[in-house]
Amino acid sequence: MAGPPDTEKEPRQRLFRLSSWREAKFVAEALRMETVGGALLLLGAVFALVWANTPWVDAYERLRRFVPWPGGEGLHLDLDLAHWAGDGLLAIFFFVVGLELKREFVAGDLRNPRKAALPIVAAVGGMAVPALIFVLFNLGDSAALRGWAVPTATDIAFALAVLAVIGSHLPLGLRAFLLTLAVVDDLFAITIIAVFYTDDFNLLPLLGSLAPILVFAWLVQRGRTWWWALIPLAVTSWALMHASGVHATIAGVLLGFTVPVLARKGAEHGLAEHLEHRWRPVSAGVAVPVFAFFAAGVSLRGSDLGAVVADPIVLGIVAGLVLGKVIGIFGSSYLMARFTGAELDDELSWTDLLGVSLLAGIGFTVSLLIGELAYGTGSEGDDAAKAAVVAGSVIAAVLAAVVLGRRNRVYRRLQARAVVDADHDGVPDIHQQDSSR
Repeated sequence: MAGPPDTEKEPRQRLFRLSSWREAKFVAEALRMETVGGALLLLGAVFALVWANTPWVDAYERLRRFVPWPGGEGLHLDLDLAHWAGDGLLAIFFFVVGLELKREFVAGDLRNPRKAALPIVAAVGGMAVPALIFVLFNLGDSAALRGWAVPTATDIAFALAVLAVIGSHLPLGLRAFLLTLAVVDDLFAITIIAVFYTDDFNLLPLLGSLAPILVFAWLVQRGRTWWWALIPLAVTSWALMHASGVHATIAGVLLGFTVPVLARKGAEHGLAEHLEHRWRPVSAGVAVPVFAFFAAGVSLRGSDLGAVVADPIVLGIVAGLVLGKVIGIFGSSYLMARFTGAELDDELSWTDLLGVSLLAGIGFTVSLLIGELAYGTGSEGDDAAKAAVVAGSVIAAVLAAVVLGRRNRVYRRLQARAVVDADHDGVPDIHQQDSSR
């Protein structure tokens, strides 16, 4: 006689579900700030593109090449405004990235190997396939191959701005997956910049930069948030890192890694979350849009558009962003789900992941930075990379809007269900149901 059915089996993993209300609140707030920053980024990029293609393009170039402190040769600080935006302001962006990374590994989804596996595998696939596609388009040209990493990056702010523009109500779980994927993507991008795009390396300034970073770490680990001490320490570490030949934004990441995540006794939030709330608006609202304004202004006036479109650098980057990201992220996620037996969350479909994979093909801020590092600011290769990043990001955004827009009715229904709070305790019922299972 057959025994009773086995009801004690472990439930299958649900993909793209946020069961923790605390995690959901944090993700929602982070995404809200990134969305506003993304809108400003779009504005800065469009303004630069329009200006660079008007008869007044020379004025734009003079502004980019203006050197505010010409006497800073000693520490290689005689930089023009375009380099100050890329090397200086982006250090703030990477400081916030460092805070995000540490939080994810200590208190976020990446601390749980089971939850971390999908975004990590998706991020690896979403970087490896675009790089491979770029290499295939540029085999035999060693100079062009320096830009192999350009199509590997994902710009979360730009992607969220696109969602806001098209009015998509993409579920928070999918948005959180995109955010976590972008954070892992940033970690690999930081490693790539440090390893492959460091020129004229000088060991002594690099070792010197570690001293203020260690003092910074000593202070924040003891809860000392004196701005008059921390900011000078951060600036000093940045200047010495820049003088070492390692890209100065790495200093921002290292400083972010030193900040403690867990809250002290009696405190509601950890110092990392506190500093992230304080600096994310500066990063998203100032640093990234200003960088986009100085980096995105590629002029096509008088150019042979046929030659631009046929350029292997352009083809490799566009194909990497539009096709490579989809193949890498969607393909690796689908295969992982099949191998692990995981299931999609209720009412979600693989079409939704396809749309998110297309969104991840929007590679702007870090892609533009890597293009400058690979080919040299203002070079023909850099201009080709900029044109390709803009074109590839726009194509990916349009395709994502088409795919996700067709599912918006389902997303609205899921969103309405996710905010129901029948007992008025301030926590949506769906999170309490999930935690009680």
